[in-house]
Amino acid sequence: MATAAPIEAPQATRQLSYRKAVTEAVAQAMRDDQAIFLAGEDVGAYGGVFGVFRGLLDEFGADRVVDTPISEAALVGLGVGASLTGCRPIIDVMFMDFIGIAMDQVVNQAAKLKYMMGGNVALPLTIVTMAGAGGSMAAQHSQSLEAWLCHVPGLKVVMPSGPYEAKGLLASAIVDDNPVFVVLNKLSLGFSAPVPEESYMLPLGRAEVLREGTDITVIALGRMVHEAIQAAAVLAGDGVSVEIIDPRTLSPLDSGTLIDSVKRTHRALVVHEAVRFCGFGAEIAAQLQDDAFDWLDGPIGRVGAPYAPVPFAPSLEELYVPNADQIVTAVRSTLER
Repeated sequence: MATAAPIEAPQATRQLSYRKAVTEAVAQAMRDDQAIFLAGEDVGAYGGVFGVFRGLLDEFGADRVVDTPISEAALVGLGVGASLTGCRPIIDVMFMDFIGIAMDQVVNQAAKLKYMMGGNVALPLTIVTMAGAGGSMAAQHSQSLEAWLCHVPGLKVVMPSGPYEAKGLLASAIVDDNPVFVVLNKLSLGFSAPVPEESYMLPLGRAEVLREGTDITVIALGRMVHEAIQAAAVLAGDGVSVEIIDPRTLSPLDSGTLIDSVKRTHRALVVHEAVRFCGFGAEIAAQLQDDAFDWLDGPIGRVGAPYAPVPFAPSLEELYVPNADQIVTAVRSTLER
C-alpha cells in the first residue's frame, strides 16, 4: 500500500481531462495496493454513469471492479464493512442526490465507528460522488449537498476544482484511514489541465492560493473556482485586484490560509454552487468573522444558488447556477459596503 506522506505534484508536462484524471488516480492506486477495490452501480462494463471508471474492469477484473445492485444503502454498507476487515474500498455513489438513501450508513456507521471503538480500528473508505447542476438533469440529479456531509464529525470532504486537484486529492483520500467523500462535478468532466503522469498526492486539509490579490479574497468551492478566475480577469480591467483561494478540502478546512488572506485584503466573498441558505459558505464566513473581524473593512459577501430545487429547463437552470457575472457583481457590491 502507498503510505508516503502526501506531497505536492511534480511539474506536469501533458494535458488531461478531469474525467481521465479520476480514472488514472484510481488505476494507479489499485496497481499499488491489492486491498483496493471499486464498487458501484454500472462501474464495470459501462465504466460508471459518467465514464470516469472506463477501462478499469479490463485491467483489474470483476473481482476488484464490482457492479452492484441499485441500493445505495447496501453499497455504502458494503464499503463500511469491507474497510473494517482490511480492504480499502472505493465506493461510487453515482449522483450526490442519492446519498440520502444511505444516510444511516454514512452518518451513524462510517462517521462514528472509529470513535465508538476508541480509535482501535481503521476505516479507509473512499466514497466518490458526482454533484452539481448544468446538464438539465433536474431537481433529483443536480444538487450540491456537501454542507450535509461537513456537518458530521468523522467524515472528511474534498471538492476538486480541476483535473490536477481531482487526481491528487483522490489519491490522498484512498490512502487515508478515515471515511473520505470526494465530491466531483459533472460540468468539469471535460475540462483539461496539466496533470503529471506519475502518481502524486495533494494533502487533505490544505487550501491553495491560486491568484494573489490585494483588494478582496474570493474563496470558491469546486467548479466555482474557474468562474471566480474569469471574474477576476474582468475585475482586473477595472483595477480591482482579486485574491482567489481554492479550499480543496472542506473538512478538515484550512482556516488559517483563509484568515491570513483576509488579513491582507480586508474583504471577503465566498462562492459555491450549492444553495446559499445554510451552505458551506456560511461556515467560512462565520470563521472569518470569529478570527479576522478586526481586519475586515466590511461584511463578508456570499454567492450561492437560490433557495429552490434545481430547475430542469435549460433557461431556468442557467439563471439558477452561479457564474462569473454574478461573482463580478458580488465583488463590486462587497467592496462598496
